[in-house]
Amino acid sequence: MKKILVIEDNREVRENIAEILELSGYEVYQAGDGKAGVEMAMKEIPDLIICDIMMPVLDGYGVLHLLSKHKETYGVPFIFLTAKSEKADFRKGMELGADDYMTKPFDGIELLNAVEIRLKKTESLRRTAGENSDHVTEFINSARKSENIQLISDQREVYDFRKKQIVYSEGQRPKAVYYIISGKVKIYKASKDGKDLITGISGPGDFFGYNHVLEHTNYTENVQVLEDAQLMLIPREDFITLITNDAQIARQFIKIITKNILEKEENLVNLAYNSLRRKVAYGLVQVLDKYKKEEKNEILELSRENLAQVTGVATESLIRTLADFKSEKLINLEPGKIIILNEEKLRDLPY
Repeated sequence: MKKILVIEDNREVRENIAEILELSGYEVYQAGDGKAGVEMAMKEIPDLIICDIMMPVLDGYGVLHLLSKHKETYGVPFIFLTAKSEKADFRKGMELGADDYMTKPFDGIELLNAVEIRLKKTESLRRTAGENSDHVTEFINSARKSENIQLISDQREVYDFRKKQIVYSEGQRPKAVYYIISGKVKIYKASKDGKDLITGISGPGDFFGYNHVLEHTNYTENVQVLEDAQLMLIPREDFITLITNDAQIARQFIKIITKNILEKEENLVNLAYNSLRRKVAYGLVQVLDKYKKEEKNEILELSRENLAQVTGVATESLIRTLADFKSEKLINLEPGKIIILNEEKLRDLPY
């Protein structure tokens, strides 16, 4: 049963919406103001949120902004309710990431149609993406339907890259955006003393190299293949045309960029403030979240050196910490892989 959260300060309107949805088979939660709505969303993690804009304590824009900052609620379909119809209200909501709008008053059929369409679209995207579902998939889905240049196409050039091969290096001029069909790559910065820091690991369904295309600047990082990969090259001109001429595509890509920024902020906080044990634990669960296989909590083909670069610690310190985790039965070590035995404890490591 799909869970829907209704956030509306008008009790009569809120209860009428809830009644219509419950009669249609949805599990409905209610909140009378924005603050209570955020708390309810974090607790229940709904499949869809219907939210009024003008509310006391915290308005609808504030609700959407706060929920977009949390991994658990980031990307939950969001429908705004408003008694206004000015274009400025619609524009502000869409810029923040709202998926749809409904102008009050509306009838039950209109409400149910909007909910059903949004849930079906979300479910379709999740099936397409499988375990790695995120806003990249939503972006690709929209791009494929665009009347402009096709982003993903059988006519695009696809290249095979071997393990440890360099895709591009710092200082080179960007000529394309890369889309990963298979395999993994690492994005890293190299310091003057020869030490590397991995700033990201990307896998199937991910784009990379787009920042410099959008900024018209040379690459400021390096990309190397972690395991044999197939990469599709999207020429810079085609990418710019698609982003510039299609508002829907542009909004979806903004979501991708926003998500990447949030992840990088979390990584910076980890590097700056966490203890050695917490840094290593954080690095393990971050890689696990992205690349674990179904029913198997394991990280495959990630060398100790690469994991050290992900966590920002010395390789020797990483090896000692992994040995400690193994003795504490948090992980198991095998050639070429790390198996997570107690994911919950790693996530909540106190020190």
